Amino acid sequence: MFLGTYTPKLDDKGRLTLPAKFRDALAGGLMVTKGQDHSLAVYPREEFTALARKAAAASRSDPEARAFVRGLAAGTDEQHADAQGRITLSADHRRYAGLSKDCVVIGSVDFLEIWDAQAWQTYVEANEENYSQATGVALGEIV
Repeated sequence: MFLGTYTPKLDDKGRLTLPAKFRDALAGGLMVTKGQDHSLAVYPREEFTALARKAAAASRSDPEARAFVRGLAAGTDEQHADAQGRITLSADHRRYAGLSKDCVVIGSVDFLEIWDAQAWQTYVEANEENYSQATGVALGEIV
């Protein structure tokens, strides 16, 4: 599982060092894609493959499903971390997520999210009350 919050720096070449504790889980390859809320999502290759196949199974006659599959496929980049645990984020991914030098990597159970540090802080401040007020309906009855 991917859990926790980490604060790596983005270097001048667009490389980001992944948290050491997740490198083994991502050693078989990883997929970087545009996530929700203008963050990036980093999936282990196998996890992403399952997600993509599930998305592709949606009805092609549904315009929203087609748009999602196209966006997912076009916005994804396969990566392998280098010996120092760094991945290179494309210019398009950096632009989409508004990444500056200061980044935040958060665990989202099945995948990682990469946020610009200021955008993450703004998101946390805007949603902190929602988290503490979440009900069983909002959480799919998990609590």
